Amino acid sequence: MGVKISFVIPAYNEEKLIGRCIESVQKECARLPARAGGNYDAEIIVVNNASTDGTREAASAFPGVRVVDEPKKGITRARQAGYLASSGDLIANIDADTMLPDGWLRVVFEEFARDPKLVALSGPFIYYDLSAWDRALVRCFLTFGFLMHLFNENVLRVGAFLQGGNFVLRREALGKAGGFDTNIEFYGEDTDIARRMSKVGRVKWTFRLPMYTSGRRLKEEGVVRMGWRYAMNFLSTTYSGKLKHSRSGFDK
Repeated sequence: MGVKISFVIPAYNEEKLIGRCIESVQKECARLPARAGGNYDAEIIVVNNASTDGTREAASAFPGVRVVDEPKKGITRARQAGYLASSGDLIANIDADTMLPDGWLRVVFEEFARDPKLVALSGPFIYYDLSAWDRALVRCFLTFGFLMHLFNENVLRVGAFLQGGNFVLRREALGKAGGFDTNIEFYGEDTDIARRMSKVGRVKWTFRLPMYTSGRRLKEEGVVRMGWRYAMNFLSTTYSGKLKHSRSGFDK
């Protein structure tokens, strides 16, 4: 029996970008038989999260894409709704403004096939529309997060590091971890699920799994300010299990 992966894509007022995201997933899925070298299947689920624009219609226009509605706004509520609607052995959690690069699925299937104890896999964002300076700042932050992940995993044995919008979870392990915490509005949702998944199995973050995304939110809130909030939530959630900030300045 083959392995099935479910792409869950939360979308709030994303009619302008959701099409590009879906196209990148479909292109990568089309390359899958030749690149993955095995019996695999995939499904795409877009979660229309209280959108007031044409997001639902834009996503529904793509053949084979399933759209489910989550009327209560919130990233974790949307991810949970997509998870419950999915049927894959692996749940790929990506964002509506992301684009999969060539080879992304091959890395995912290789990593999970190699390690039966692996329950979560993640990689970095590549912000294609940020300045070189801002991309360098993001790279420094990701490197810090990766080093903290290694220290926590191998020394303190606590928590883990996942990049929200670019992570894949093993379905069975996600169920054991209790699914997504729908009380979390924005910041800390990836660190929270990483911490709980690490209690079930191994969580891995690798630079081999990059994904393209827009830096529009970083531009709006500020790279340094957003990075600081994220870092504070990462440390607080990892070591105390409590969020320091639950919302972002733009998620209102």
